[in-house]
Amino acid sequence: MSENDNLQDADGKKEVESKETTPTKNESSDVETKVEQTVTDDGSAEVSKEEKVTKEEAAEVDDTSSNDEKSSDSKEEDHVEEIEASNAEDAEDESNAERHEVEEKDYHAMSMQDLATELNRLLKHHKIQTISKHINQIKAEFNAKFNQLLEEKKEEFINDGGNEIDFYYTDDTKKLFNSLYKDYKQSISAYYKEREQNLKQNLENRLAIIEEIKGLLNVEENMSSTYKHFKELQEKWRNAGPIPRDKYNNAWNTYHHHVERFYDFLHLNNDLRDMDFKHNYEQKLKIIERAEELAKDDNINRAFRELQVLHKLWKEELGPVGKAHREEVWERFSNATKAIHDKRQAYYADLDKAYEKNLEKKEEIISKIAAIAEDNVSSHSAWQKKIKEVEALREAFFNAGKVPLKVNEATWAKFKDAVRTFNRGKNKFYKELKKDQYENLQKKKELIKIAEENKESDDFAVVTPLMKKIQSNWKKIGHVPRRDSDKIWKQFKGACNHYFDRMHAQRKAENQHLYDAFDKKTKLLDQLKAMELTDDPKADIKTLQAKITEWKEIGYVPQNKRYIDGKFYKAIDNAFDQLKMDKAKLEMVKFESKLENLANPDDTRLLDNEQNFIRKKIGEVQSEITQLENNLQFFSNVDSDNPLVKEVHKNIANHKKQLETWKEKLTKIRGMYS
Repeated sequence: MSENDNLQDADGKKEVESKETTPTKNESSDVETKVEQTVTDDGSAEVSKEEKVTKEEAAEVDDTSSNDEKSSDSKEEDHVEEIEASNAEDAEDESNAERHEVEEKDYHAMSMQDLATELNRLLKHHKIQTISKHINQIKAEFNAKFNQLLEEKKEEFINDGGNEIDFYYTDDTKKLFNSLYKDYKQSISAYYKEREQNLKQNLENRLAIIEEIKGLLNVEENMSSTYKHFKELQEKWRNAGPIPRDKYNNAWNTYHHHVERFYDFLHLNNDLRDMDFKHNYEQKLKIIERAEELAKDDNINRAFRELQVLHKLWKEELGPVGKAHREEVWERFSNATKAIHDKRQAYYADLDKAYEKNLEKKEEIISKIAAIAEDNVSSHSAWQKKIKEVEALREAFFNAGKVPLKVNEATWAKFKDAVRTFNRGKNKFYKELKKDQYENLQKKKELIKIAEENKESDDFAVVTPLMKKIQSNWKKIGHVPRRDSDKIWKQFKGACNHYFDRMHAQRKAENQHLYDAFDKKTKLLDQLKAMELTDDPKADIKTLQAKITEWKEIGYVPQNKRYIDGKFYKAIDNAFDQLKMDKAKLEMVKFESKLENLANPDDTRLLDNEQNFIRKKIGEVQSEITQLENNLQFFSNVDSDNPLVKEVHKNIANHKKQLETWKEKLTKIRGMYS
């Protein structure tokens, strides 16, 4: 940082621009140096570039700027330079300071769609000159993510047999982003073009003001009038507008230099000068006090931004103070600035530690992706599982936060390499899988050909087994390319359905009497469900038995329609249950109707099964009766009126009654064989 950039020059110390040339003479009486200084007609020493000055003149310069020399080390201290640079940037446009209010976001963690959305939001809600830093970060992240996607798409294209020279890829997100970024470039270009003209004119105006201030030392007029004119020029300077940042510090230091020279010129009227010195001193103390308060603020960024404003006020709004206070006030202000600077550096050091932890997380994620890439699997489901794992790791990588800037590119490159290696393995597998799927496609096309050739055949005895066989083979072949899957399935299914529909239609025609029987039974079942019983159980039994006889006379129905028999006899049982008669007699009536259903002269298997079931039930009931009678022996000394004894006798009586019913059923079923 040069002396001209020193913030202390805002106190009105003389401006000395060192050209860093070594003295050509080393004599004790004279000192030769190169300086820039302004000359006036009132006897002030003005030395042009390359002009020699005597040792006494040099000493005079040293005396007036002794405080500058004492703090020359501080001129190059980071805490001042950082403020100067930031204020110089803001000086080009007062609204530049609004860039500090733009929300910082983790663009690295955003998807391409989110980045495009954020770019659009910034363009709509912020001034164009305040978002350049954010736009550049968004563009870098978007390009990195899109380039990775582009590599993946390109590799897929080539693996599918495409020629690299023919590859082209874009998507709607990329088109939207390009459009938004184009709008930004046009807007920022127009802004800078307009600002450049304004900055140039403002600089010329400020240089003209400096020249007018210099000229005040040469005028011959009343001191009060000169001082008033000087104040008007100061006000004019404050309203002169922003200037180029590379001219900012030099212009302000030159201005302060000539302001101080004017105050030196006011030695004839110290009251006016001292009044300004006092005002400046009081205001600078307020600035210092506020800076010292900010040094205690835990919000580092907020404190730094306000400190910038204080430095701007110090430099741009206030003039010099008395020499007796210059070093004192500057040192206090510099110390407060350094305190904030040190806290800010500590904050960023902590941030660096957090970035180091993020780096560890990202390196661990990269290692996991690399491990997954090395794990060889040979099934589609296993690869799908790995793809989901890598997608989750990719998401975790982007959400892991920032890493130190010095390793950012290297970390990103390692991540891309790991993902690229995984994608190559994935693409290789699916390339081979596509080869297998293509072979499967050819096999299924052969089956379609067989189905198409036989779908009109009338030789059902021969073709039906063939059609069933190719359907079984179809299921065993495996997957085909997705784009062909639905198409060939519909073709194969259509041919098979056409054949079996023809076969079923012919069989239905051959067995039409069975379908007619089904229709009759459907009507009879509906009649049975709608039938209302009378108060005469015997008459109702005859009616129900007649229905059973009519049902049997209708005959057989198609194999796939035989469920209707079960529905009919269930309805018969429900009707019998509604009869008002002895339950034992009702049970036998229902059983007889059941036997009518089971009876078949050509096949006694159903009757055999029922007889075996009844024999089993008889044995079970007899065993239960025996067990109950044995239990009574434990109550031999108990009175017969005992509730437990009475309950056992009741159970025995019920079981004997059941036994009689089962035996009667056995007699009935035996009679069905004669």
